[in-house]
Amino acid sequence: MALARLLTVAGGSSGAAGVALSAAAAHAGGSNTATAASFLLMHAGAFLAVGLMRSRQPLRIAATVVVVGLALFCGDLLMRDFAGIRLFPMAAPLGGSLMILGWLAVAVAGAVSASQSRDG
Repeated sequence: MALARLLTVAGGSSGAAGVALSAAAAHAGGSNTATAASFLLMHAGAFLAVGLMRSRQPLRIAATVVVVGLALFCGDLLMRDFAGIRLFPMAAPLGGSLMILGWLAVAVAGAVSASQSRDG
């Protein structure tokens, strides 16, 4: 249940942060801020959906990997725009790689779940 709560909080927080950062990018500029806002907004609904659905632990673990990747990726972009420094070396590529791996794990979890329900 803790992952469900984490993902629901991540969905709401991502949505709110995405809207706020979209406004910041529109008024203060910053292409990295606009990119981070887009990524946050595009993932918010997915986190909410996975967090609110009935227990699917592999799916929740996969989505949590996406959350961690998103935090690293967006955190690095925002640090560049607002502080002029990187979060840490290779933070954005690591975050992007985690997002890709997490989404692939979501796909595998969905495929396994679908085949189990067909076979069961």
